[in-house]
Amino acid sequence: MPIPVVESCKKRKRRPKFYNFHTFGDPGCPLRPTGPFRDNIRLFLRDCTQPEDYDVEGMPVSCTLLLLQSNNFVVPLYTIEEDAHLSFQPFCDHCRCTGWSGNFVSKRKYHLIIPPDSHWNKRLEHDAFDHQTHLLHGLVHCNGFGHLLCINGIEGDSKYISGREIMDLWDRICNNLRARKITVQDVSKKRSMDLRLLYGVAYGHSWFGKWGYKFCRGSFGVTEHNYNRAIEILSSLDVDEIIQNFHDSVQFKDIKQIIRYYRGFSETQLISLGDLLRFMLTIKSCPYAVKKQSKISCASKSSISFPTQKRHLMKDKSIRYRNFSSLATTLDSRWPIRRLEYAAEVIVDTLRSKKTGTLIQEGMSRQEVRDSARLHIGDTGLLDYVLKSMNNVIVGSHVVRRAVNPKTRVLEYSLHDLGDGSRPIKASEHEPEILKAPALAKGPGAGVDVYNDIVYLYTNLLLNYPQSELVESAIQVILDSKHFVKEWPFKDDDDELFRFICHVSPTLQLSGLEYRPHKDLPPGEIVVLPLSATVLELKQATEYALKDTYCIFGNFEVTEIENMEELEEGELLFGAVESGVEICVRGHGTDINTPLMYEGGPDSWKVRCECGAKDDDGERMVACDICEVWQHTRCNFIADSETVPPLFVCRRCCNSLVPSTNELEVEYDQNAV
Repeated sequence: MPIPVVESCKKRKRRPKFYNFHTFGDPGCPLRPTGPFRDNIRLFLRDCTQPEDYDVEGMPVSCTLLLLQSNNFVVPLYTIEEDAHLSFQPFCDHCRCTGWSGNFVSKRKYHLIIPPDSHWNKRLEHDAFDHQTHLLHGLVHCNGFGHLLCINGIEGDSKYISGREIMDLWDRICNNLRARKITVQDVSKKRSMDLRLLYGVAYGHSWFGKWGYKFCRGSFGVTEHNYNRAIEILSSLDVDEIIQNFHDSVQFKDIKQIIRYYRGFSETQLISLGDLLRFMLTIKSCPYAVKKQSKISCASKSSISFPTQKRHLMKDKSIRYRNFSSLATTLDSRWPIRRLEYAAEVIVDTLRSKKTGTLIQEGMSRQEVRDSARLHIGDTGLLDYVLKSMNNVIVGSHVVRRAVNPKTRVLEYSLHDLGDGSRPIKASEHEPEILKAPALAKGPGAGVDVYNDIVYLYTNLLLNYPQSELVESAIQVILDSKHFVKEWPFKDDDDELFRFICHVSPTLQLSGLEYRPHKDLPPGEIVVLPLSATVLELKQATEYALKDTYCIFGNFEVTEIENMEELEEGELLFGAVESGVEICVRGHGTDINTPLMYEGGPDSWKVRCECGAKDDDGERMVACDICEVWQHTRCNFIADSETVPPLFVCRRCCNSLVPSTNELEVEYDQNAV
């Protein structure tokens, strides 16, 4: 069960320090680090965690207490430092499946874990690294490259925190500690729907795309171009053509009614499948956009009259109003509440600038409001999101109302003064009603449960589209695209410091270190120095960074820096070298005999599959017993439910063993003679 604040204090020998769950990781909260990740994480462990009196697999555990103010609970965030030399699993399978198997093995990995609600007052279990039930489990190597391993919110194993809130926390921590690249394998489902497919069609990216995660690599040879093209094909399917294509199917009536219902509910035209699903997901996340399931009805646009005369708002008994600040806390938004509130205030100021008396004489169109607000807020997505939610809401001492002008047929916003005695509804009161109008015709379940309608369209339109190889192929491409990555670009954003990315020269191959030819070169290390630093200090800082980060460079010594051979070691970098550039160093002492060289492990796999894959992508594979080349079982028509045959020979080897048709004809002719 969750830990109340008082009980948490009793369990600690010394007075613990609490951080706000929803602001932890913001700039300056709790830290404002300026160095690379390997230094920032140490600063975080020193200043923001308390050591626990136990370990996990021999690795030290520290804890940060995050206060969930909504119910006064304490959420433990554990940080475990894993030493590669002591670990049972020094190599990283996640790097291998992501395409980073050519990265050097980092000396330390940091696990950040929030356990399930029921384990908040318990110790982490000894096999905590392998659990998939954590609310959060992120792993970051000390070089800043890492992996988000699992997220489970209210949608999964938590009663108190949503997946969006946990994801916001994780993103703030990565930003604050200056992570470099974080990957995630998106295999999340909801009501049996693959969210990477649903959100891909609706928004053009996966659910994690809200936080900047983009295509990293696909399985079964899928490329980024294939992925983007598949998204484009599915999201642009014309809704009218979809109805026509299902005309002879048993689902025709239900699909037509569902589409008709949401088209009538929308303020804009829903032309494509992407428009339709995006609108449905939007109103699903806005509980006040529609009434409760048993009372849902959709007002036709023509039946909503634009107010033309002044009247006291409290006399209008058919409409209830809600404070925008309380409404914002219920929205499933990727923007923090304070950003939503600020955008609402900007919109009110825009309306106020044209307000006369207590009412706008001719109203302001949505586009006019949007264009004026853009002068203060550049994020158009934020403005669009807030504008959709602003109807019968109270902001400050004003009420914002939205209606369609019957003359121009244009959606317009109006601003009213909040009369004396007016008050927003409380959470315990009924939800704001929609103006009554004849409901649109709808199918057996159309509009009653938005998610049921989404599941119905997902099942029939995406998984069982009638006789279309193009649609079927596009769907398979998206389902085969599971790996996404967020990259924080290298920034030279501090005028008081030098920042460099330091690489080890590939000429080390001459010393016996062989880079794998089919791998990318390992990433360089970030080095930060003061403006008073010299060339010698740059060599020393680079040497320390490499020794501190990678097992292979434990005894490495830098002898020279390429393109700086003419500079004296005591010469200042300022004026001689530009900050922010990439430099390459040479040296000796590389431990080429260590087994801890590459994250992919010491084995050198050969992958060459008919789908085009040339590296391990985490999918099920089988090796040919003759050439020892690995291929996907799916590409060789071996179902996941089937066991791999004890003897497997790939097609290429089969073809080399079986004589060709020409050879058989020659042999037949010779025998005939």
